[in-house]
Amino acid sequence: MSDLPFTLDQLRILKAIAAEGSFKRAADSLYVSQPAVSLQVQNLERQLDVPLFDRGGRRAQLTEAGHLLLSYGDRILSLCQETCRAIEDLQNLQGGTLIVGASQTTGTYLLPRMIGMFRQKYPDVAVQLHVHSTRRTSWSVANGQVDLAIIGGEVPPELQDSLEIVPYAEDELALIMPVFHPLAMNEVIQREDLYKLQFIALDSQSTIRKVIDQVLTRCGIETRRLKVEMELNSIEAIKTAVQSGLGVAFVSNSAIEKELQMGVLHRAKIDSVVVNRALSVIFNPNRYRSKAAEAFTHEILPQFTNQTLEFRKSNGEKNGAKPEIVRPAIEVPPTGS
Repeated sequence: MSDLPFTLDQLRILKAIAAEGSFKRAADSLYVSQPAVSLQVQNLERQLDVPLFDRGGRRAQLTEAGHLLLSYGDRILSLCQETCRAIEDLQNLQGGTLIVGASQTTGTYLLPRMIGMFRQKYPDVAVQLHVHSTRRTSWSVANGQVDLAIIGGEVPPELQDSLEIVPYAEDELALIMPVFHPLAMNEVIQREDLYKLQFIALDSQSTIRKVIDQVLTRCGIETRRLKVEMELNSIEAIKTAVQSGLGVAFVSNSAIEKELQMGVLHRAKIDSVVVNRALSVIFNPNRYRSKAAEAFTHEILPQFTNQTLEFRKSNGEKNGAKPEIVRPAIEVPPTGS
């Protein structure tokens, strides 16, 4: 074929139909008429000489050829977006977009501070923050939809070879309780005290919950004996419940800075027990890294850990050996700095 049998608009339409499940919803999402979408699909099928959709059911189902074209189309459209951003980069941070990903807690409490600092230095760069699970965020980085991300969980095994994973910091998960709780009078509580408390926690499948259980187990604490009285699906809800006297909880230090300053929550220290989780920065080394992403990496991220991040894989890591790395704790700069 001397000429390509499809256009970028046709690939965008194909992707929209697959995502929306119908021609009508795809047309609405693209702000075009349904007949225009149908005509483009008919032209595309005629040019390729294969059917792309099974039209017998209520939902638009891709044929095998449709799935194949969608797979390549996603990559083509992603490269087109990457090309546009690389060209925008020639303006030397006088425009363009930075897309940062994060898992739930870091995306809610840490990244907004970082983005605020970045925007003060580079007000002409548009910044997007995508907050999702560690797994979904990792896939977004791998697919080129996100420039870089900070995550608090494990990268899916199938992506560990294609992403660069840089240890970033240790995030302490503090035990918080109401300021009027009897144990709030103690400077340090004992491990046995944990079995007497009523806990409020995230869902048992959440990354943070799993990390807490693993660390407590390593410290000799029997997690099955802990009384989890309530499971909530957000850190904000957990903080409010603790503040109201419904129980105690482990939450990230970065999530309780304001409450501690206001004196509405008490952070308890446990004798010889520190619950930390490792945060990592991830990016796709095979994708174009914009100047905005470079600036965020080298000018903003180090301010929260006082370390310089090196984004390159050593020979030892490629051969499977991972060097021992000491991660500094997160140091949140004072507000207004």
